[in-house]
Amino acid sequence: MSNLEIISRRPAGTPKAPPLLFVHGAFSGAWIWDAKFLPWFASRGWEAHAVSLRGHGNSEGRDRLHEFGIADYVDDVLQAADGLSAPPVLIGHSMGGMVVQRALSKRRFAGGVLMASAPPYGLWSSTMGLAWRSPYVFQQMAMLTTFGEKAIDPDAIRRAMFSDKMPRDEAARYEAFLQEESRRVLLDIGGWIPFPVLPPRDMPVMVMGAEEDLLFPRAEVIATAMALNTQPVFMPGMGHAMMLEQDWQAVAERVEQWVSAEAMAQVG
Repeated sequence: MSNLEIISRRPAGTPKAPPLLFVHGAFSGAWIWDAKFLPWFASRGWEAHAVSLRGHGNSEGRDRLHEFGIADYVDDVLQAADGLSAPPVLIGHSMGGMVVQRALSKRRFAGGVLMASAPPYGLWSSTMGLAWRSPYVFQQMAMLTTFGEKAIDPDAIRRAMFSDKMPRDEAARYEAFLQEESRRVLLDIGGWIPFPVLPPRDMPVMVMGAEEDLLFPRAEVIATAMALNTQPVFMPGMGHAMMLEQDWQAVAERVEQWVSAEAMAQVG
C-alpha cells in the first residue's frame, strides 16, 4: 500500500452515483484537477476525487520516482478506487489515460473517460509526429524528461499544454507545479513493449480529444477510439490540458453528460 495524496471534493447533499476518480498525466499531480474540475463536479452533486500517483504531488516516493513503472501507477489507481464508496468512473488525462485503460482491463468499473489520452499502443507515433509538427517543443519536452522542469523554456510548455487563448500569467501559475516524470514509466509507454490487454469491449469508455492538441492530434485520438470500440468526441479550440483551458467548463459539461447517460443506462 502506498501513501497517496487524494484530493476529495464532496457535494453538500447526497451525492450522485457513481463517484468520479480523476487520474493526472505525466509531470503533474492531483492539483491539475482541483484547480477547476473537482469543485465544479462537487457543486453539481458528484463525489469527485483526484489521486496523485506515487512520486507525484504530495504522494510518497518523490525520491524514488525513476524506480516506478506503469504497473505501479495502475496499482495506485486501484488502491484509490478501493477507498471510495462504490466503483467509480475513472477519468484519465494524457499518460493518466493509459493508466486508466490498464486499470479498466484489470477490474470492472462504472466506466472510463480518456481526455487527450496516450493511445493504448504507446507514445512512439505521437512522439515522432511531434518532432515534425513542432521540433522545438519536441526538443524541450525531451529536456523536461531528462533534466527536469527547471531546464526548459516555459513558452514551449505553454505551446504543448494550451491553446493560444490561455493567458500567459495563468499558464505560468500552472507551470510552477510541473515536476519530473519517471523515466522508467516513459520507457514503459514509449511503444517498445507488447500491445497491452485492452478493457472489455462492453466497458463504457468515452474518448475525448482536443482540436488544438499538439501532443495527441486528431489521428491519435481516432486510433484510440477505434481500439476501444467507440467514437471520439473532439472539443474545439482546446489545447492538451483541457481541464485548465479558458473554456474548461464546456469540457466538464460534456464529461458530465456522458457520465450521467451511462449511469442511467446501468440503472436501467
